[in-house]
Amino acid sequence: MAEVIVPAETAATHGHWFSPYAAVLSSRMRSQQAYPLSFAADMLSSLLVGVVEFAEVWVIYHNVRVLGGLDMDAMLLLFGLSNLAFAVAQIAVGHTDTLPAYIRTGTLDAFHLRPQPLLLQLVTSDISLRRLARAGVAAAVLTVGLTTNEIVWTSATFALLVLSLVSGIAIFAGLFVCAAGLQFFLIDGAELTNSFTYGGSFAAQQPTSVFGHPLTLVFGFAVPVAFVAYLPTIALLGLPGPAWLPTSLAWATPVAALWIWALALTCWRMGIRHYQGGGG
Repeated sequence: MAEVIVPAETAATHGHWFSPYAAVLSSRMRSQQAYPLSFAADMLSSLLVGVVEFAEVWVIYHNVRVLGGLDMDAMLLLFGLSNLAFAVAQIAVGHTDTLPAYIRTGTLDAFHLRPQPLLLQLVTSDISLRRLARAGVAAAVLTVGLTTNEIVWTSATFALLVLSLVSGIAIFAGLFVCAAGLQFFLIDGAELTNSFTYGGSFAAQQPTSVFGHPLTLVFGFAVPVAFVAYLPTIALLGLPGPAWLPTSLAWATPVAALWIWALALTCWRMGIRHYQGGGG
């Protein structure tokens, strides 16, 4: 039987649509490792950030003992879930906060010339390997939290843990994309959008029960970072939730992720329509 030769263009169209993005990501990863000493320094700085963040929370619970109904062991679970979700989202899409630089230099105009979705190009334009160290710290704390707490492991418990991690990553990724969409209007307003991305990460490390009703509404529903770690933590430990945030809402984390992504894609589309070019 004669061998059928499939043209490269056809292969790229059928089943290999992600190949251009994978090539870009691969080149970015190789470039980051081209200078081992610099890469090691970046990894060390990221590791220190994760350790310092954990030390801050540890000092609070070491002195207070119980905060918002959570003790030290429960804090390990809360911190691990929130920081692991944020670190993974930051690795994947955290570099979208460089969008203002792309706009000012006109680099974003080149993205418009390629026959791929603009958002997917931006997301796959870079990857921050150095942030793996921070994710490693969070994963280690989460592992300790899962072993020190008395959790009744069932298929439902395991499913809740996996669902919470995946949905938590999606929530933070959506916040980064939402912040990127707003940059089309703000340009140099990173401080404002960081209050929702990095500020949301800080809020996710705290028990939502310590917040007043206005902040509970903000971090529970408007920017639903309470679904990332707090609700899964009290659900895994069998603890009651505060007013307006019952423990059963832990299973609604995918709904919170869908809400954030609906908001993110809306902000992104509005930003794209508002964009008039780099002006160069």
